[in-house]
Amino acid sequence: MSADEQPAAPPTLRERRRAAATREILDAAELHIAEHGPAALSMRAVARGLGMTVQALYHYFPSRDDLVTVLIAEAYDALARAVQVAVDSAAPGDPAVERVVLATEGYRRWAITHPERFQLLYGTPLRYYAAPVEGPTTLAMRRMGEIFEREIFDGFTAEQLAAARTPGLSAALLAHFGGLPQTGATALPPPATALVMSAWGHMHGLVVLEVFGHTAFLGDHQAEIFRMAMRNLVEDIRGRIPALAPGEDGAGGPS
Repeated sequence: MSADEQPAAPPTLRERRRAAATREILDAAELHIAEHGPAALSMRAVARGLGMTVQALYHYFPSRDDLVTVLIAEAYDALARAVQVAVDSAAPGDPAVERVVLATEGYRRWAITHPERFQLLYGTPLRYYAAPVEGPTTLAMRRMGEIFEREIFDGFTAEQLAAARTPGLSAALLAHFGGLPQTGATALPPPATALVMSAWGHMHGLVVLEVFGHTAFLGDHQAEIFRMAMRNLVEDIRGRIPALAPGEDGAGGPS
């Protein structure tokens, strides 16, 4: 620490009490969602569960939308952590395909372990709720997306990603992808964005089917079907990206 830098002042007693009360409110709201589903969430219900008045609750969250925004952002962060933990569980030297499959399995496990919180993120939109534009929910969602983008395209150069095969896509759609806001650490070329969107749709679709009970007929084999589908998906994506030409720098190519 330089001479000009001062250690941050510890939070005051009032700040600590407010932080503790805020956490208690969020925990109560999550419990209410777990017991009654996202659609039943209301300020009155949360206040009643805590034995406090709605007016007192508004001192911490000015509106239901403010409370919901924090809950959604925290759920996205928890999901992103689960995905990252799954990736970090890869053994040294595991191929890139295996790391991506582990990431998708982390996504699936969190969703089926926390179905109500998953429904808060991806179920029927809460009535009258509108997430703030470029707010904490968007930023939290992007943090999760960055993990998948990094792992799916590990070892490929920007030139390779720009040359990925995406047959059937119109120039207009690729141009639209090129105009979308950057979501990862680096901007993806339009063909790579198309591949990410397709991959996420396939992965998310299978998870939604399971969370909502539509694949219950598979019993204990649901995880096995999911792993097979994800491995095939990732291998297909990485197979669409051309290998480096002789003499070019970069890892490149499926591993």
